[in-house]
Amino acid sequence: MQAASGPGGRSGKDESPSPQGFRRLRELPPGRERERLRSELVRAWLPMAHRIASRFRDRGEAMDDLRQVAAMGLVKAVDRYDPQRSEAFETYAVPTVTGELKRHFRDCTWDVHVPRRIQDLRNRVRATRRDLIQTEGGPQSPTHAQIAAAAGLSEEDVRLGMEALGSYSALSLDAEPAGVAGGMPLAERLGACDSAMDTAVDREAVKPGLRKLAERERLILYLRFFGDMSQRCIAERLGLSQMHVSRLLHQSCERLRHDALHEAA
Repeated sequence: MQAASGPGGRSGKDESPSPQGFRRLRELPPGRERERLRSELVRAWLPMAHRIASRFRDRGEAMDDLRQVAAMGLVKAVDRYDPQRSEAFETYAVPTVTGELKRHFRDCTWDVHVPRRIQDLRNRVRATRRDLIQTEGGPQSPTHAQIAAAAGLSEEDVRLGMEALGSYSALSLDAEPAGVAGGMPLAERLGACDSAMDTAVDREAVKPGLRKLAERERLILYLRFFGDMSQRCIAERLGLSQMHVSRLLHQSCERLRHDALHEAA
């Protein structure tokens, strides 16, 4: 493939421009002329970046997004390339652009965050498992031990890699379970928070304080909060004034709250 003439000149057969354009870029001070030359170098090498992006086209990402990521890698390569260390820009740019694309897949395309080590294990396990299945006479469902032996990993690492195979993309809560026709969606099988759990904790917290109260105060609390009786009804039943019942309720609750907080501390 013959590329168009770029900054610094290109040969008809070699896509690599001479280092003159990059040397000039390093020599120019910040300003409009340097930015213009930098843009020309990036545009001249953009087809190479797009070709590298096309190698990743079958991994579920839109081609436009991959080209954008590759272009970002190319810009980094142009900014960092030192022509005094290497005559061929391409030998520096290709790994830089490829690395940028791999970082994009590692950091931006997983629905579930997975540590880089686990991602690497996933890739090794997936490739080894595929090779074992495709091998003539090989197992159709390789065991963890077989994958570990072929990949040079421990069975624990293989297990982690296998678990990560399902972490790349998330399953919708409205989706039916795999392999179950007409099954109940996951969203309908999820439990809900039980508010009674907090009530159970509170009841256990006040038990020691309740034992310390006088019998009359315990009865008033029981009638109010378990019998759902009004203060007036409690007063009539016990032969007390409603104001007296209100005062006893307030004092009892404050004492229980103080004892519960003291025990928690």
